[in-house]
Amino acid sequence: MIVILGLIVFLLIVGIAIYNSLIGKKNQVTNAFSAIDVMLKKRFDLIPNLVEVVKQYTNYEQSTLTKIVELRAKATSGTLTDGEKASLDTELSSAVKGLMVTIENYPDLKANTNFLNLQTTWTESEEQIAAARRTYNAVVTDYNNAIMMFPGNMFAGMLSYTKIDVLETPEEERKNISAKELFNN
Repeated sequence: MIVILGLIVFLLIVGIAIYNSLIGKKNQVTNAFSAIDVMLKKRFDLIPNLVEVVKQYTNYEQSTLTKIVELRAKATSGTLTDGEKASLDTELSSAVKGLMVTIENYPDLKANTNFLNLQTTWTESEEQIAAARRTYNAVVTDYNNAIMMFPGNMFAGMLSYTKIDVLETPEEERKNISAKELFNN
């Protein structure tokens, strides 16, 4: 009788530990995505300043600046899903990278202190976003492993926990950059 009671207590403790572990991992995923949101907010706050400084110095194509401002407005609307935020982040990154490459044609702008400070802040922000993405992917992988491996998968099924996709680099950003093409444009 004591052995059966001991076994039941042991299984109960193991069950509670697994349950708590799964809850903790799911919360870590939410927290890691929130960190990305914080970094994206910082980036979105930089955009109006960057656009204004660039406008002052360039005759840059207005449609690109308008697109960047529209993407920022959409990103800060608060109505996007996590997947839409990730997609919009990629689109915005591409637009701003294109802007930065075009700015090379404006020596006065490149020498402007305000622009240099914004560019440095932008670079730091991009590095922080990349670090937050790496953290998110690590936490998601840990979570996915926990819900797919035995015995966690039994509890995950009861809790309706499903696999979460890691953030991936779009195919266009995986391509090799040709310095020759950059200098010829």
